[in-house]
Amino acid sequence: MPRIRVEVDGVTYEDDVEPRLLLVHYLRDRLGKVGTPIGCDTTNCGACTVLLDGMSVKSCSVFAVQADERAVTTVEGLGINGQNHPMQQAFHEEHALQCGFCTPGMIMASIDLLRENADPSEDEVREGLEGNLCRCTGYQNIVRAVRKAASDMRQAERPVSPPRLRPATPEVTP
Repeated sequence: MPRIRVEVDGVTYEDDVEPRLLLVHYLRDRLGKVGTPIGCDTTNCGACTVLLDGMSVKSCSVFAVQADERAVTTVEGLGINGQNHPMQQAFHEEHALQCGFCTPGMIMASIDLLRENADPSEDEVREGLEGNLCRCTGYQNIVRAVRKAASDMRQAERPVSPPRLRPATPEVTP
């Protein structure tokens, strides 16, 4: 079995994994990162979106071995010092969820969208989130939340992605 070393939400893990183990299953089953839901398991819905080296990927389409020596950020790793990330806060304030199942993936894809375009129009937000499905909201509040987060982050001059938090001495969790 291959051994991987991956940083997830600022903590480095080393594990032996089956070559066919999907990243979403590694995150949920091995690491307990259940904030990343398993949606369709076919890359259609985007609910399982995480950041891999700062770029959004659907974790049901990536093998855990492909994350070796890379950094993964889940929705659980966005906040700093117990505070919501501005995108999480905007989703809350703009009521950009109903059932909440798609929300983690929407938030992660939105963060990647703002990394590429710090001031997207409504149409650009809709286009940027095309790979993420929501069956409840009609998307209007989601679009509003992304634009609010973009505005808030520009005003605060805050980086889009959370800083990569590396321990002073490498912390390895078996």
